[in-house]
Amino acid sequence: MKRAVFLDRDGTLIEEAGYLDRLEQIAFFPFSVDAVRLLNRAGFAVLVVTNQSGVARGLFDEAFVERAHREMAATLASGGAVVDGFFYCPHHPDAVVSAYRSVCDCRKPQPGLLTKAATVHGVDLSRSFVVGDRAHDVESGMVVGAAGALVRTGYGTAYEAAARARGAVITNNLMEAVAWILRQP
Repeated sequence: MKRAVFLDRDGTLIEEAGYLDRLEQIAFFPFSVDAVRLLNRAGFAVLVVTNQSGVARGLFDEAFVERAHREMAATLASGGAVVDGFFYCPHHPDAVVSAYRSVCDCRKPQPGLLTKAATVHGVDLSRSFVVGDRAHDVESGMVVGAAGALVRTGYGTAYEAAARARGAVITNNLMEAVAWILRQP
């Protein structure tokens, strides 16, 4: 079984845009493509796991989320970087769209997205890492035995104390998190 790095999307891989509902809002951090490419070269599966409650709130549909992920994959590929899979949770307990009103196991901090991605890609969670800008990002990984790194981009600075209390490593951005990951045995 392989190792993986599970990346949160908004605020970690791309700039935080609130509810991203237009493709032109996708803005990669200047280091994101290089960071993903480094993980690829080191042999990690790179898997994006993201809560997308905007679907449940009726702000956009699942087809848009999938278009956004195709657009992101194309941008990464143009820089020689590959995301092996995108996994998202469209649910929210207070959803406006009743079909998505749910207390599910895939909404972070629940580990459902990670366990699904791990099953699909043959990943050993105990040898993997989760990187995100919120405490619930790293918490979802720690629940399944993955190591966590909180980035200060996006909402990261607001969650620093909570993530540190959960045992996460704190880094300034995704590139620093990748450098830390690559130093781990």
